Amino acid sequence: MKRSSAPSSLVRTRLTELGQPIPMRRGSLTERRVKCSRPGCPCKDRPEARHGPYFSLTRSVAGKTQTRLVPAEQVDLVGRQIEAGRQFRGDLELYWQSCERRADEELAASSKGLQARGEKGGSRRRSRRRLRVRSKRS
Repeated sequence: MKRSSAPSSLVRTRLTELGQPIPMRRGSLTERRVKCSRPGCPCKDRPEARHGPYFSLTRSVAGKTQTRLVPAEQVDLVGRQIEAGRQFRGDLELYWQSCERRADEELAASSKGLQARGEKGGSRRRSRRRLRVRSKRS
């Protein structure tokens, strides 16, 4: 969920909150039920008899996928940490949008100043073309 504009008070509030790190993480949490390889186990034929649920945290690190098993007792905690990370990324995006908006305003003010001084802002010609005096030959 991206918001197009952020009030500067929200940005200031978020920056003050960045003082101390809070538990958050990137990635996604998935639930899996697996089939085993034991002969005669009903999990091979019936999906409802599969083993699990097993929970895993998956994320990309340096272009490689890392997966880590999460105990069932910690699923809620890891879910809250992932949600905190998503919220942080959303807030960071708002901050970037605010910074880019101020940078655009600074460029606009700078170009208005150039126009007020009568400068075009283009490059200068480095050397003038010299006319050659040709000799008259008959």
